[in-house]
Amino acid sequence: MTLKILYIDGDGPMGGASRSLFEAVSRLVGLGVSPYFLVSAGTASDFYRKVSNELVETRGMSKFDNTRYGYYRGVRWLIVLREIFHAPFMISALLRAKRKWGTVDVVHVNEFVYILPALLAKWLFRAPLVVHVRALARDQQDSRRVRMLNWVFNRYVDKVVAIDGNVRNTLAPDLPIEIINNSFNTVSSGEPAPEFVERLAALDKQSLKVGFVGNLHLSKGVLEIVEAAALIRKTGRKIDFVLVGGITIEDKGFKAWLLSKLGFAQNFGSEIKRLIHEGQLEDTLHLMGPTLDIKYVYDRLDVLLFPSHFDAPGRPVFEAGFSSVPSIVAAENPTPDTFVPNETGLAIPARNPRALADAIAYMYDYPQERERMGRNAHELAQQNFMPDTNAKKLLSVYKSVLVKHHD
Repeated sequence: MTLKILYIDGDGPMGGASRSLFEAVSRLVGLGVSPYFLVSAGTASDFYRKVSNELVETRGMSKFDNTRYGYYRGVRWLIVLREIFHAPFMISALLRAKRKWGTVDVVHVNEFVYILPALLAKWLFRAPLVVHVRALARDQQDSRRVRMLNWVFNRYVDKVVAIDGNVRNTLAPDLPIEIINNSFNTVSSGEPAPEFVERLAALDKQSLKVGFVGNLHLSKGVLEIVEAAALIRKTGRKIDFVLVGGITIEDKGFKAWLLSKLGFAQNFGSEIKRLIHEGQLEDTLHLMGPTLDIKYVYDRLDVLLFPSHFDAPGRPVFEAGFSSVPSIVAAENPTPDTFVPNETGLAIPARNPRALADAIAYMYDYPQERERMGRNAHELAQQNFMPDTNAKKLLSVYKSVLVKHHD
């Protein structure tokens, strides 16, 4: 039996959420899933085209952000203007998808912030709706927005998929939720570009390699990494900081100034270069740029840094685990399905460069502990993040909502 699944992803640039969906669909194709995509234009589309039957792009997709980090408050309410601007493009794309494809068996939205296009797709296609929740939700139960979303989920969503226990704990306990961890294809696609390989190979063979993998966002804790590098340098330890990733959008001129003043700016490629130059960190902090061959990078790191402001381990933590690399993670109470403090890495407070520097120094000073945590991280990755296993779990979700839909 072939299942025709409509996947909705509004992010555009390739990031952790897009990579997770791509990994899942890559496996589901071999299990009888026929994938169709409705997505915002961006680099993620290039990946989705590799696995999709057909794909419809839109200039933008309206979201309703009620995540713990991005929920609307103060001047952030101005972001709603962007969502209103995107609405006509989103609706037009949905109508084009309906005309092209007619029917689908299941609608699967890749993050709950895109609940608006998801509900429209459910209505247009008369299909059950699966909502993937990847970000920590805002969980203040006295909030009217939280109560409204819970009501929408209970009434219109057939199944909620949470990526881990951390995310699940931010959602209402009575929702129909299944935890299915993300996955990672551990087979490297080969070496990155020659200049990337040369720059990695040129690093001091005796130094500890600590790395960051992801888009260079303020919210990912990149600024704290720069400040920690400056603190570490004063101690005389041989440590190379390897930052792998780029910026998703390059805002310039008045737009860049305005976003910065309002506190919306996330990408700061030129700013981080300035800080490295002012701190004379060029010989210890290395901006490598992006690469698709991230397994190659993990295999050459000693420690992964994930000091994000989101209070949860992200994809790079378990990806690095497959290479037996422990992590330093900014998280207060991570659930053991993703990260175990002092067992698979070290937990630190968010927005705290000193704590990050101290954790890096510990990893440098105690190599046996670092290696022990790396072995544990590898074991946890194999236990929870294998692609074939998790793809089968997601397929079971599709089949279960279809049975319920036809009853």
